[in-house]
Amino acid sequence: MNFASKLVQKVKDRFVQHKLKSYTDKLRDIGALNMQSWDDHKLQAESLKLKSKAQSGVPLDEFLVEAYALAGEAASRVLGMRPFDVQYMAGVALHEGHLVEMQTGEGKTLAAVMPAYLNALQGKGVHVLTFNDYLAGRDAQWMGPVYRYLGLTVGFVKDGMSTEEKQQAYAADITYVTAKEAGFDYLRDTIAMNAKDIVHRPFHYAIVDEADSLLIDEARVPLVIAGEVATTGGDGSRMANLARQLTLGEDYDFDENKRNVFLTEAGAEKAEQLLRSGNLYESHNSHLLTALNCALHAESLLKRDVDYMIRDGKLELIDLYTGRIAENRHWPDGLQAAVEAKEGMVTKSSGKILGTITLQHLLSLYPKISGMTATAQDSADEFEETYGLSVVEIPPNRPRIRIDYESRIYTHKEAKLKALVKEIAEVHATKRPILIGTSSVEESDQLAEQLKQAGVPCHVLNAKNDEKEAEIVAKAGELGAVTVSTNMAGRGVDIRLGGGEPKQAEEVAKLGGLYVIGTHMNESARIDNQLRGRAGRQGDPGSSRFYVCLEDELISRFGIEKAIPAGYRTKKQDEQLEASVFHKKTDHIQRVVMGQNFEMRKTLNKYSDMVEEQRRIHQLQREEVLHNDDSMSAAEKYARLYHIDRGWSDHLAYVSYIREGIHLESLANRNPVDEFHHRIIHAFEQLPDKIEKETAKSLSKLNAKDSQDQIDWEKEGLKVPSRTWTYIIQDQFMEKKTNIFGL
Repeated sequence: MNFASKLVQKVKDRFVQHKLKSYTDKLRDIGALNMQSWDDHKLQAESLKLKSKAQSGVPLDEFLVEAYALAGEAASRVLGMRPFDVQYMAGVALHEGHLVEMQTGEGKTLAAVMPAYLNALQGKGVHVLTFNDYLAGRDAQWMGPVYRYLGLTVGFVKDGMSTEEKQQAYAADITYVTAKEAGFDYLRDTIAMNAKDIVHRPFHYAIVDEADSLLIDEARVPLVIAGEVATTGGDGSRMANLARQLTLGEDYDFDENKRNVFLTEAGAEKAEQLLRSGNLYESHNSHLLTALNCALHAESLLKRDVDYMIRDGKLELIDLYTGRIAENRHWPDGLQAAVEAKEGMVTKSSGKILGTITLQHLLSLYPKISGMTATAQDSADEFEETYGLSVVEIPPNRPRIRIDYESRIYTHKEAKLKALVKEIAEVHATKRPILIGTSSVEESDQLAEQLKQAGVPCHVLNAKNDEKEAEIVAKAGELGAVTVSTNMAGRGVDIRLGGGEPKQAEEVAKLGGLYVIGTHMNESARIDNQLRGRAGRQGDPGSSRFYVCLEDELISRFGIEKAIPAGYRTKKQDEQLEASVFHKKTDHIQRVVMGQNFEMRKTLNKYSDMVEEQRRIHQLQREEVLHNDDSMSAAEKYARLYHIDRGWSDHLAYVSYIREGIHLESLANRNPVDEFHHRIIHAFEQLPDKIEKETAKSLSKLNAKDSQDQIDWEKEGLKVPSRTWTYIIQDQFMEKKTNIFGL
């Protein structure tokens, strides 16, 4: 760490210490308000007084101490859970709009109750945004009685609810919902043809659970609403066959970090001959070049049971960060079709996109946000730069005694696997529970098979059996348990020693607690730390160790010759590599990749930020029409809304088309971001005139009609999609293209 970095870190540390001191002062004031002698009626009457204050405009900070003391006492009476001091402190930091880091098992769910209660007193609604439906439902049911005791209402939103059910849930004082479902509901609201169909009210305050995942890992994930199936262009099987005829190293190659694939000169000539297309790099052939690039990417960089699975005849994507099946997720259309063609599947269109928003932009619609996670420090700079959220590390209620051992590094995968199996078998013989985190479905299955052959029974938790997740995780801390998992076991999971049975928990603790083993380094240290965090919860004993080899993808992408000094290079050997240089270099590679990914996300934001700015301008104009009940007939309103939506959908299609090939501008020494902005700004400036002309044309045909009910909108060519659906675009393909051209 250089001098400047040390100085910055010192300033940050002072900031955190200053914050913790102010929280300690508030903690003392909260403790001084002893409400244990109050009866229920007095507590509830006090809550009504605070609600009245909040809604009359009194700043929340002026009665934070009273509100937190009330909420803490209510939790104690209703749930039998009195907040720890550190939970009160975390609650204050959340109210102040910080990102709170609390270790696993420290009670983030209860800590969030206090700021949610305080901010909900204003009557404008609070959203607690969770990682999945299970957590949203669990936390709403678990914490709901506390809010209701204090006179507030609680809602829970999940996919499949009716419009009326969602309206009721969002009208509650506190609403538990996944960030994605809140986003999908927002997109549905943006194409509502009648104001009474809108489910959201204006956004107010959001508390983001598992914040590092939602604010960084999935922040750029575009949420999409689509309708009216469009025809698919291009012949996927033709391009898949062509890709198979090209030779790696001769016709195409990878970039230096194996993030992307590109045609060589010889490969382009060969493809041009086989396609009989002429110059592939001329503008009229851009669709062919894009389709071929997608086919090559699908063939050489996307692997079955690592990036996706085929289940029940359906292509299902695997989430990079969790190892779970990514529900309702697609790659961008061209890549999705290419993978389906590679697997011999019939390509299905994702339909015409009607609206889209990233989670990052959705969250920026809230006037106030805060978040909590067990792993924030490694990405503190990104939280600050992207969201203006400073990280506050809350000390644990009980000191953490988990031992994180130094990684064991091997020259090749066979040596690593052999050492892994030996270590697991030896520890299993003592009956100490073991959790092994693997990189993919494929690796988890292979390791399980090796353990079986070594006489070690194990449970496997991956995307193939994700429906058994709760059952498997519940047993992962029991005596003798060996659980082989993908990153699924890293989110919203609390592994209890002895499976929660006190006597067995004592035995497990004597053996050293849960032993966590990682079989590889992830691109982000945060993901590694999530796995480590499964052990040592709430002061329990536990330990962790990572097994790494020089052939692991993260390291091999950089090339051994770059990673390891010449004097330390060695042939394959079964023994681990002892020299400290190996540990320094592997850690360095991880930091470099984290930095690359941060820069990549910043660059990609330059594309999506402009589109989002246009979306907001367009949406304001749409809302003016939607809520205009004075100068405008129902038929005119319908026609205008129809053309507003169609115009925006056409604009998104154009943006997607431009975005797909804009990286090629760098080949002509033009800045792709500048070119992208220039083109979509020009297109957006023309949009209002197009909408007005089309609306006027439609209205001229409707003048003779008296009311909307008498109009056959389908016959008039103005029928809105009878069915819409939502999905998520897996946008890593765009990230890779951005990386190769250094945009």
